[in-house]
Amino acid sequence: MNDSEETNVRRGPSARVSAILTAAGESTRMGSPKPLLRWHGVTLVEYQTRCLLEGGVSEVVVVLGHRAEDVIPFVKGPNVRYVVNSRYREGKTTSIKTGLAAVSLDADAIALLAVDQPRTADVVSRVVTSHIENDTAITSPRYQGHGGHPLIFSARLRPELESISEGSQGLRQVFQNHLDEITEVFFDDPIIRLDLNTPEAYAEAQLFYNS
Repeated sequence: MNDSEETNVRRGPSARVSAILTAAGESTRMGSPKPLLRWHGVTLVEYQTRCLLEGGVSEVVVVLGHRAEDVIPFVKGPNVRYVVNSRYREGKTTSIKTGLAAVSLDADAIALLAVDQPRTADVVSRVVTSHIENDTAITSPRYQGHGGHPLIFSARLRPELESISEGSQGLRQVFQNHLDEITEVFFDDPIIRLDLNTPEAYAEAQLFYNS
């Protein structure tokens, strides 16, 4: 993170927003573990946890799976902990539910982000602040008509999140149930849709965002 990013960070309100950072996948297309990719001079998992906390979340639960033992040494810092999803091969919904089981029960809202979706602290702060100020069910960042991440869900939707599955529509079903309770936060920067899925996407993103 550069100095200008840190200067522009807006600290979030006092409500407790817990973040689930999913980092359990096999990184098949990338060819190496995504949590350990370098991003702004540190591993991606370190960058993500730091930006989530600086952006206003109160805790980060990192969900590990594939090669968890290699990633664990980089999951560190106050209010950061990890859990291991033994069922990670069954799909992303299993990681979300594993994270939910570890999130503090007194959380007012739950933010969801994947480790291969690097977001600055300022991006996180805008979404967190909007969610709390609007007291909404779901907050979704948007760029040119398309949704992005992180997503934030009110804690009252926790039972619905706990019931998602690969066999149904996953998070899409939760969205469908609350279409009239979604707050959209509009961004001019495509970073809210950035996903590092392949070596080519990673190299391009490095040139654009890390130069």
